Order: sequence, then C-alpha cells, then structure tokens
Amino acid sequence: MIERQYDVVIVGSGAGGGTVAEELGGLARDGKKVLVLEKGPRFADSEFDGRELSMAPSLYAEEGGFLTAEGTMTLAFGSAYGGSTVVYTGTSMQPPERVIRGWGVPGLDFSDLESRARKYAEENGVHLLPPDLLNENNRLFVEGCEKAGYKAEQFPINVRGCKGSSLCNLGCPNAAKQGTHRVQLPAAERAGVEVVTRAEALRIEERAILVRVQEKKPGSKGLPSEWAPGEYRIKAGAIVLAGSAIGTPALLLRSNLPGLSKRVGEGFTCHPAHILAAEHARPITNDVGHPKSFFLDRSVEEGFLLETCMYFPFTTAKNLAGFGAPHSKLMHAFPRLQMILVLACDKAVPGNRVAVDRTGKPVVHYRFTPEVVASLIRATRASARIFFAAGAQRVHAPSADPPLLERDEAPAIDERIHGRHFKEGKISVSAAHLMGGCGMGSGPSDSVTDSYGRVHGIPWLRVADASLFPDSLEINPYLTIMALAGRAAGKLLEDKAWQ
Repeated sequence: MIERQYDVVIVGSGAGGGTVAEELGGLARDGKKVLVLEKGPRFADSEFDGRELSMAPSLYAEEGGFLTAEGTMTLAFGSAYGGSTVVYTGTSMQPPERVIRGWGVPGLDFSDLESRARKYAEENGVHLLPPDLLNENNRLFVEGCEKAGYKAEQFPINVRGCKGSSLCNLGCPNAAKQGTHRVQLPAAERAGVEVVTRAEALRIEERAILVRVQEKKPGSKGLPSEWAPGEYRIKAGAIVLAGSAIGTPALLLRSNLPGLSKRVGEGFTCHPAHILAAEHARPITNDVGHPKSFFLDRSVEEGFLLETCMYFPFTTAKNLAGFGAPHSKLMHAFPRLQMILVLACDKAVPGNRVAVDRTGKPVVHYRFTPEVVASLIRATRASARIFFAAGAQRVHAPSADPPLLERDEAPAIDERIHGRHFKEGKISVSAAHLMGGCGMGSGPSDSVTDSYGRVHGIPWLRVADASLFPDSLEINPYLTIMALAGRAAGKLLEDKAWQ
C-alpha cells in the first residue's frame, strides 16, 4: 500500500467534482495540496472519433448498459476525465425556483443557487443556438408543438464553435462542448490542482481514502494514469465526494463510517425516459446539427418533459419495440426519422434507492410507480400528437400494441397508447438524469448532509454532486449540480474545522 498525504481530496471530476476543483484552485496556488480522483481515463482530443461502437464502451460505465436490480431500466453515466459532462448534450438550465423551494431544505437559499448557476453558465459559454444552426428534427418539433397547442422552448447550450456533428453523447469530436473537461478541470490544473485518472475510490476511512489505480488495457482508448498502477492510502484534511448519484452513495455504504446517517442511498430519482421515433415521407436533417435544441415543459400540469433528441443507430435499435422485419423496416427508415425523448418527473419514494452488493458494487433498486407510468403514457400521447401535427406518416410508441401507429389512427391515440401496454421488462426505459442518494436536509434522521453538502456528524467529509438532491429536479440538472458544488466548495474554504 502506497501512502500519500493531501489537504483536500475530491472524488469525481464531473459537474460536481470539476466545479469544486476549480473553486479550490486558490488553495493550490497558496501551496495546499488538492487532489482529484477520477475512475475513468483522460482522452486525447484525437480519440473522439464519433463512432458509436468504439466511443460508448470507452466513455460510459459498464459500456452504457448499467441495469437496475429489477432489470427494467438502463442507467447511462459517463466514466471519464470530466464525468458525464463529456457525454451529455450541453443543455444548461437554471435551477427551477418552484422545485428548489419545494424541497424545503433549511439554509438552501434559492437566490444564492441561482446566482452561482448564472456564473457557471457564463463561464461555460451557455447561449441559444442561432436559427441557422437548428436542424429539421428540432424545427419539426417546434412546428408540431405549435399545431398541437403547445409552446416549445429553446434549450440554452454550452458550446463554443459547434460544427453540428450531432455526436454530443459520444464526446464532441470538435471540442465544442464546454464540460468540466474543457473549462473547470483545466483551470484547476493550471492553478496547481492535481488530477489522477483511472483511480477508483474503494473505501473511506477516518480522514483517509483507499484508492486503486488501474493500468491502461492494451488497445483501449484513453491515456495511462498519472500514477503508477497499484493501491494507495491517501490521508486528507477534507474529502469531497462527487462521484455521482450512484458512485457517492455506494462509496459511503461500503465504507460504513461510524455515525453516518441511515438515509444514505435513499431518495433516488432518475427521470425515467422513452425514446420515441416517427417516420416522415421524406428524408429530414436529423443526424447533423445539435441534437437537443428544444423542450416542452409539462412538469406542473402533467408530470413530464419532452425533449428533442437524435440517437445513434445502435441506441435507436435497442429502444424500438419489436423484432424481425417490422423492426428492420423502421431502422432502414432512419434518414426519415424524427425523435422525441419523453421524461417522467418521478418522485423520491421508499424502496427506490442505491445499495451495494456483497462485493461493494453499486446496485440500484427502482420500481415504476403508477404515477410514473401515467406520466410516461401522457407524454407519449402528447408526442404522438406533435409528430402527426408535424407531418409524420407513422409513430413508434413503445406503450402501444402494436407499437406502430399509422397516420389515420391519430384520432385513436388515447386508446392505442395505454398504460395496459406498459409491461416492465418488455418495454425499453432509460434513466435520463440520476439524482439523490445523499439528500440534503435538517439532520441525520431525515438526510445525509446539510445544505452545504456537509455530511452530518463528520466535519471533514462533504458531498458535492447530484446525490444531494432530496427529490427530482424536474429539469436537466447540470447547472444546479455546479451551483450546489460551488456552495459546498465555498463553505469548505470558510470552515476551519477540517484544516
């Protein structure tokens, strides 16, 4: 076991960890030792080749195929220098005031959160894409919404010099997306923060963390780790956990620290989602241009969000219901497909949680509540109306049987798309945004941390990622994660107890 000593160790380099690293850059400039541990590798720019079959296994944990314990939903999350900010579409929404106030977390000031989110939005170049960069897949969504009686809104996006490759989910090959791997982490490293990749946090001890550094496999993508392969015990004045809504609760659970709240792992939510596709009579521009430029927010009225999307052939094929000739026929229509991602605004409920198995690996338990199923059905019906209003000839709806609705069936949407066809394990559902597991609150009886991510009863241990959410955010979460991480870092700098 190799021993190392640092003042602050940050676990994770995504929206949370990358933000904390940048905020602690001043400590590094003042001579303090600050370390970021990232389980995934660091990639050279030339390695982002945009190929689904080579990038997905390299960028995503378990190659993007992490399944819930029930086997009914896949959870995709990044494992790389920059975490999931490498593989998301750059959508950057301000924290929703209604939701944040509804959480009722003592000390969580909305105006502070909003101010911090605006700072990171500016830092990451968040803006609306000009009309000439919007592809037909997105324009048809806006047109369909208007004709169906809805009002679509445009996503602010964090890109600089976007060339419209549509490959956001495989890591931008043009270095346009401004994730923490492009902005916060390089800034932190310039200030003297050390980042070690391929470094998996195994367990936390009193003011120390056990880490295994993996060797780069022959022929795999990514650079070798900055440290020699092996196991390390790193002592630290403070430890900040930002390993995601799955990684952080799992690390705490297998560490079994004395005095830790029994709430660790509870409150997991994830915006369960379907990919819907509709076939037009003519080819449309769908696989060029930014893939996710507009959304429809029906969270208050009907408990769902609709977002434009365009997924790659393998992902699309996996999410289409059915087999054989009908499935093949729809895949061959790929150049004519319009797509919408439907997301249910789920709620934290007992039983939906992160746990660990006997070997310490994370396990996610998730059951679809009747409310979630109803939201997905309403969202699918709304999407079908939008598709047909935009001129689609047929719509593929996984919660219909058979799943293809022809245009002349539009008047029967409510009957054809129905909850009785939502059969867990037979219908493809993916988690859009992973949240909760170390929720904020007033004390250890109802939460894991306070509003600054300080773990109750353990002053040297902090949390700074989406696991802090006590419930679903009901919108894309990245700026909110960064704002919470900024608060956690700011309080760490103020506090003296850990030093």
